[in-house]
Amino acid sequence: MGSLLQRTRLAGGRAVILPLLLTALLSGCEAKSEEVSAPAPPPPEVDVAEIVAQPVVLSESFTGRVEAAETVELRARVSGYIQEVAFEEGELVAQGDLLFLIDQRPYQARVSAAQADLAQARSQQAQAGSEAERARVLLGRKAISQEVHDQRQAAMNNTRAMVDAAQAALDIAELDLEYTRITAPVSGRAGRAMVTRGNLANADQSLLTTLVSIDPVHVYFEADEQAAFASQALLVGDAPNSLSIELGGDPQRQYKGTLDFIDNHLNPNTGTLQFRAVLANPDGRIRPGEFARVDMPVARLEQALLVDRKAVLTNQDRRYVYVLDENNLAERRQVTTGRQVGQQTVITEGLNAGDRVIVNGVQKVFFPGMEVSPQSVATAPAADAQPSIAAREE
Repeated sequence: MGSLLQRTRLAGGRAVILPLLLTALLSGCEAKSEEVSAPAPPPPEVDVAEIVAQPVVLSESFTGRVEAAETVELRARVSGYIQEVAFEEGELVAQGDLLFLIDQRPYQARVSAAQADLAQARSQQAQAGSEAERARVLLGRKAISQEVHDQRQAAMNNTRAMVDAAQAALDIAELDLEYTRITAPVSGRAGRAMVTRGNLANADQSLLTTLVSIDPVHVYFEADEQAAFASQALLVGDAPNSLSIELGGDPQRQYKGTLDFIDNHLNPNTGTLQFRAVLANPDGRIRPGEFARVDMPVARLEQALLVDRKAVLTNQDRRYVYVLDENNLAERRQVTTGRQVGQQTVITEGLNAGDRVIVNGVQKVFFPGMEVSPQSVATAPAADAQPSIAAREE
């Protein structure tokens, strides 16, 4: 009786469970059918540029220093005590401005003495000339001997020489008096006053101050032998050679300079050749001694393949880009890169002219062969990508 009751209960439980299982299976089938019937997401949109072969000038960067076009160490030409310092340290001065004044009284006295000596010599010359003229007349009348005549002519010549000597002494005294006024030989910025008022300045020894010209300034840099001779092939002709110059390692301080000098020999110790660029500095913000990075052209490619640098991806030591085929499927293409020109990279191997490269949106490509929706963008010409910016090795 107990076993019959147990079998009846099991049969009832199975009757309840079976409908529940059937309901769950039917629900799962309906969910799967809904998933299968849901539309696939559209291919992601990416920016694609067609590779175009174009000429480009490649450059290299060289380090250099800014130097003043004119630098003067101002020294006293005569000795004396400084009476006045007539400039503010660090200010701009014009050529001819008074900077220092040495006590003029001793030199003024020497000028006065030299003037007196000259006047005396001229008086003696006048007397000797009169005597020589009388001697000439008397000699014609045979009233004096030839010897007396010759003595008076010699005396006149001596007084003439004395006048010349007195005039030279006066010129020197006046020149020394002029040297007590120490003026700026060039226009530029004055440095610190090394000798102040009341101190003794010794002629040709005491450094008073320094002057550096402001506009323009020079940038000296050196290039290795290979780059130097490669660049000279491009830096020929009468047209100005424009260079891009970055100062102080600050990308915001970009200037245009003009190459105006190439040294006539290589430095045997370093194997480098010195170049000089002229840089306009009308506001005086560029100071001599600043560090400079100069971008100079070293090569020209007639048919270069350029891509946006954002399109080049790296996998360990390999570099690759995504290229689209005729079905808009992204193909991974390994490339060899060269130099950079502005925001573009030169591709030396792996691409051909006409290839369509993903330049923006590469992060949307999850695997090679993925379909994308291309949006064409124009490839900027190399001339539009800051031609004076250095092309550097990757």
